[in-house]
Amino acid sequence: MNKLLFGLLLFFFSSTLIYSQDSSVILKGESLILISDEFLFTEGPAVDGFGNVYFTDQPNNRILKWSTQTGLSVYLDKSYRANGLYVDNDGNLLAAADEKNQLIKITPDKSITVLIDDFEGKRLNGPNDIWVDQKGGIYFTDPYYQRDWWEHTTKEIQEERVYYFNPSGQLIKVASDLVKPNGIIGSADGKTLYIADIGDKKTYSYSIKEDGTLIDKTLFTSMGSDGMTLDNQGNLYLTGNGVTVFNYKGEKIEEISVPEGWTANVTFGGIDQDILFITAMKSLYTLKMKVKGIK
Repeated sequence: MNKLLFGLLLFFFSSTLIYSQDSSVILKGESLILISDEFLFTEGPAVDGFGNVYFTDQPNNRILKWSTQTGLSVYLDKSYRANGLYVDNDGNLLAAADEKNQLIKITPDKSITVLIDDFEGKRLNGPNDIWVDQKGGIYFTDPYYQRDWWEHTTKEIQEERVYYFNPSGQLIKVASDLVKPNGIIGSADGKTLYIADIGDKKTYSYSIKEDGTLIDKTLFTSMGSDGMTLDNQGNLYLTGNGVTVFNYKGEKIEEISVPEGWTANVTFGGIDQDILFITAMKSLYTLKMKVKGIK
């Protein structure tokens, strides 16, 4: 399909199927904007304190950056096969690095440190998505997806878990009863953690204890998700078949479709954090919203 035809179809698709309705979250009259479709598979969008958004093109082993000032550029080549990303409280970019089943930290000067590469001497399955709490503790999901670049073909850890790397440097497992945990995000007040079990097509909420462990597992919705985010109204955004938005009660309030159908992940960015960034297969899209993201 040539780019002109793609653009015409995108215009028709967005104007007739999404934005003519009075949405509670999408700014009226706004349309889905294609930033680029020059990638192999986009994932892991994460926003920094200035509204810039980082995301991964994992098959090409690189991290891209969308800047509020200069637009799109390559941020890092040879990115350890980075997948999910998150900017920590000190402005470092954390990456779930699939090349060697690690969690890494990339400083603003692009120095790289391996934070975690095993649990109790066993290789991690493959860190996937990340969330950082107010204390600097790091939650991450660890599902198993066989990668073409791995030499190994079996798990060393049979359970596909969620871990917490606490501020003291201790790695603890906080959820072990999920089929394939994937997307993860915490509330603005740091009291609730949402985890998507994409393998069981469910998303759960948990209460976060003072020590970072989780209690009160509750079914939020019978839908799994690859990645996810929250807005400042407490609405949860799940990905997969487009983007599906649920209010804090778990009621579906919006569906956002994209031409590719499948979406991997989503976050808010821009100077005012009112632009929704959607990674969808080979593409990156934005959409202007009524609501804003949280950090």
